[in-house]
Amino acid sequence: MELVALLSSGQGTWAQVSGLMKYGDWEKVFIIGDEFGKKFTHEKPFEFIKVDLGKPLKDLKEELSKKLQGKFQGMEVALSVASGSGKEHMALISALINLPIGIRFAALTKEGVIDL
Repeated sequence: MELVALLSSGQGTWAQVSGLMKYGDWEKVFIIGDEFGKKFTHEKPFEFIKVDLGKPLKDLKEELSKKLQGKFQGMEVALSVASGSGKEHMALISALINLPIGIRFAALTKEGVIDL
């Protein structure tokens, strides 16, 4: 399964994404963020998709839809929204389900990576 993770401001939330990448078994990882998110690094490979998180909700959803089109091999993805705002989460979730692609929320817990 592929992992899609939103990285927004606040590097403290990046640890969740880093842990998901480290402990999960992903075919491919897509990190979505703005210029600030480009600072994220990890030992495992990932594709960074730069977007303008400051756009209005509808415009952000449209940008995400365009940039995510054709990226995924399967019928569903694991999604991490541990980082980001409600507006950013809504735009990303809407873009994914309108592709259409199924979503499984993923989180890193003390027990390891879980689906929610």
